[in-house]
Amino acid sequence: METRKLGNTDIEITPLIFGTWQAGKTGWVGVEDEAIIQAMRAALEAGLTTFDTAEVYGNGYSEELVGKALGDRRDQVVLATKVFANHLKADQVIEACEKSLKRMQTDVIDLYQIHWPSGAFKSEVVPIGETMGALNQLKEEGKIRAIGVSNFSQAQIEEATQFGRIDSLQPPYSLFWRGVEAELLPYCMEHNLTILSYSSLAQGLLTGKFGPDHQFPKEDIRSKNKLFQSPLYEKAQAALEKLRPIAERHHTTLGNLALAWLIAQPQTTAIVGARNTEQAIDNAKAAAVSLSPEDLAEIDAISRTVTYHLPTDPVMWNFG
Repeated sequence: METRKLGNTDIEITPLIFGTWQAGKTGWVGVEDEAIIQAMRAALEAGLTTFDTAEVYGNGYSEELVGKALGDRRDQVVLATKVFANHLKADQVIEACEKSLKRMQTDVIDLYQIHWPSGAFKSEVVPIGETMGALNQLKEEGKIRAIGVSNFSQAQIEEATQFGRIDSLQPPYSLFWRGVEAELLPYCMEHNLTILSYSSLAQGLLTGKFGPDHQFPKEDIRSKNKLFQSPLYEKAQAALEKLRPIAERHHTTLGNLALAWLIAQPQTTAIVGARNTEQAIDNAKAAAVSLSPEDLAEIDAISRTVTYHLPTDPVMWNFG
């Protein structure tokens, strides 16, 4: 699989990135440890070298599984993780990083990201200069190689860059969720920040595997996802029917068509999760789907029949 430079670094990442939120199990159902471990190894064999996790996914459990799956293959992979909004004081950042290093069985984190801005989820407000100071220290010590942010606005990125270099942004971005294109995508293009899109398949909606009447159990995070609620869900189902002939034309799946569209956008890589080996191998095939300008325009038009109706709030879930 081709690789791309991460921001202004010399770190090479794959356009498809293995996401491990589900590996932490919290907010997900029916996820098995051994299946996830095998999925990560299968993804690596299929050419995905880049893996994204976070300390908050299952309170460190996801990072532990990443360590178990890839610890003995560390020289072959790029590891990205995130520090949560409640650990943004300088000493907390340092401690969180040390714990993540230990869980992932590594001496260095390639990309260390601020998961949510200070103050999110009622966390204590910490000056960004303090957080960035700790991240810069970790970078100087060789514990991390690059600094990224997730769920930041343009103003928040601009403030952070006053205190150090930011090489990436991790926002929600998919065919059915495109708020990033208004301000953040042009900013990232101008400043050479790599976008690591999360929920790249709209939490599975873009695979087309959920029928019109599908209901998620309340402990599944998708039960709170705005795209799975009326009237957006019905609009998404109609759009998927229009996308099917394009996928068939390219001898690919709906999900891989959506991923191919996403990684064709400027500066954009796509984080995509998998629960098992079969899904991991199938996702990797999206990198080989080549879309013409006409294809991209047709897909774009269909996408907008959903995104035109989205709320302006950038958060994808009704956390309540």
